[in-house]
This record gives sequence, C-alpha cells and structure tokens, in this order.
Amino acid sequence: MKNYLIIGGSSGIGKSLVNQLTLKGFNVFATYNKSEINDSSPNVHYHHLDVTQEVLDLSFLPDQIDGFAYCPGSINLKPFHRIEPVKFLEDYQLQVIGAVKILQQILPNLKKSDSASVLFFSTVAVQTGFNYHTQVAASKGAIEGLTKSLSAELAPKIRVNAIAPSITNTPLASKFLNSTDKISANSERHPLKKIGSPDDIANMASFLLSEESSWITGQILKVDGGISSIKT
Repeated sequence: MKNYLIIGGSSGIGKSLVNQLTLKGFNVFATYNKSEINDSSPNVHYHHLDVTQEVLDLSFLPDQIDGFAYCPGSINLKPFHRIEPVKFLEDYQLQVIGAVKILQQILPNLKKSDSASVLFFSTVAVQTGFNYHTQVAASKGAIEGLTKSLSAELAPKIRVNAIAPSITNTPLASKFLNSTDKISANSERHPLKKIGSPDDIANMASFLLSEESSWITGQILKVDGGISSIKT
C-alpha cells in the first residue's frame, strides 16, 4: 500500500485531498495545526505539526513515502504601501521554509519509492498580476521557482509539480466569500462563472501524486476557472 504525507490535511484542499487518497485505499499521514480533526478512517493517521517551529518531529512517518503534498498557506491582500516588510518574511516562513524543512527531512523516505511525487501549491496571482496580491504572490513565486529547480535536481527518481489555483471556497478564503454579493462578484471574474471547490483542486492534486501522471514533472498546473488565460 502506498504511503502519502499531506501537510495541512485537516481542512480545505488538504482535507479534500486526504479524503480522495483514502477512498482509493492509500495510507495517508496528515498533519494539522489548529483545525479540529474528526476522521474515523483507518487509513488516515493525523499528527499535530506547527511548520513554523525550528525543529519538526516527523518520527511518525514510515520508512517509505510515495507522495508528499504541502498545503499550508495564507491569503493576505493589502495595498503594497501598507504591508510591513516583516509580513513578507512571515509568509515566506510558512509557505516556503516550512516546505523546504520537511522535504529535506523526508528525501530519504521518498527515494525508497519507485514512483515518488512531490506537490506544492502556488496561486494564479504569480503569473497573472492582481491588485493587492504582492504579499501572497511573492512567497508563492518562490514556490514556483522551487518547483522548477527541484524537478530538475530530483529527476528521474522524484517528480515535482505545483498547482496554481484561483480563489477556492475554503476556510482560508472565507473572508473573501462570506456574502452572496462577494461570491457572485468573484464568480463573475472567472470565465466559468463559478468559484472553485476544494474537490476541484484535490482532483488535480491526487492525479499529480499518482502514477497516472508519471510523465509530468516541473510543471505549474493552473486550475483556475480560466481566469489566467481567457478573456470574455
């Protein structure tokens, strides 16, 4: 049975990904920080982990890991002149350094797999400029660079890809979707005229972690309702 590690697997896209992988019969090791866990599946093993801590205890993991997805993130939208420089560092610590620390620790586990896959999450705002997105785009831009570089360095043994979603109906984005008017306005911005769901993103994530995507690496896959490439 394949083993998957999902960091930030207790809500939103991470939780949906955990559900999809367990339904396929895989063994999933998922972490949480603040979200309450309510999952009775025998194939899911939850552990508390604060990725901003200097030392991370990953002793709960098996010797072999077949897939790793790093899901923690933040969405802080402000005019550039109002953002304290330290806030950029806080985002970088959560979204980049956390991923780096964990991946460095589990590389030996991934190398024991015949078809290991690593998955990061970016945002459509990196390659398509949006007002007030400098803070989130800066750290997620680093994730895209990390994806490209690691995919070259770890090939052919380990594949590395990233998903760049548009706004998705998750707890992380709730303050931008907490009224009918906000949902309607954000839906209208997308050619498909709707907001993405956690399952929309997790569908692509589970595919990229699986052997069905065995000839895909070094890619930034846009799952964004068409907003990055279509004008209507």
